[in-house]
Amino acid sequence: MRFHKYEGLGNDFVILDEGQVLGEEEARLLCDRHLGIGADGVLFVTRDPKRMMVINADGSRPEMCGNGLRCVALHLDVGAAPVVIMTDAGPHVCRMVDGELEVEMAVPKCAPRDIPLDADAAWVDTRFELNAGGATHSLSLTCVSMGNPHAVTFDDVGETRAILGPAIERHPRFPAGVNVGFATMNHSAIDLAVFERGVGWTRACGTGACAAAVAAVVTERASRFAPIPVRLPGGTLTITVRGDDEGVLMRGPARHVFSGSLG
Repeated sequence: MRFHKYEGLGNDFVILDEGQVLGEEEARLLCDRHLGIGADGVLFVTRDPKRMMVINADGSRPEMCGNGLRCVALHLDVGAAPVVIMTDAGPHVCRMVDGELEVEMAVPKCAPRDIPLDADAAWVDTRFELNAGGATHSLSLTCVSMGNPHAVTFDDVGETRAILGPAIERHPRFPAGVNVGFATMNHSAIDLAVFERGVGWTRACGTGACAAAVAAVVTERASRFAPIPVRLPGGTLTITVRGDDEGVLMRGPARHVFSGSLG
């Protein structure tokens, strides 16, 4: 089995080409950093039509992965001309811009049914209480679907985010689970840490960066149509939130690490 290792801001993936499909347990073994290749997920790629399917390190299957899509675009030799790559969250236009990969992400949605979220109305800076680590915590959440579910808070929760991330990810209010973003506005930029559904704390999350930028816009912390630097532990993505019915633009690097074969 021929494989290719890629990373985007330290969010790393094993790419398998053309018809190489694995089960959940096999994908978990490939992602194991001690017994396998080591990765945050496995990306299955076809070239005609161009398509990406994702399995996370825990064997779960997310709808979309922004950093992974940039890696796939690099793997498919996408250049300056726009190329459409299909995902479980729909088609995404990718192209190379000034040495980085730009992806037109999904149109963000905040309706509870689109996330999904067990609530009667959209959560925009909505106060949410939960029990975690033997204590009751209260924080404001903004929930956004980027083709996959996200909950973003701008509250300063300090070190308690270590227990809040996994507690919110699996909270019953989110029947499909949720990616949890802990964001801080720093002038016109966002500092972001993400507890990723099916992965855990990650060096970078592309859809999470987009969701944080959308949350900043809908809560009037940032402006539409202006590039927003989102600084993650692995580096910076540039996110532009456009009109209500337009996809979010994400721009950032991707890198081929190595290729190899498994017997």
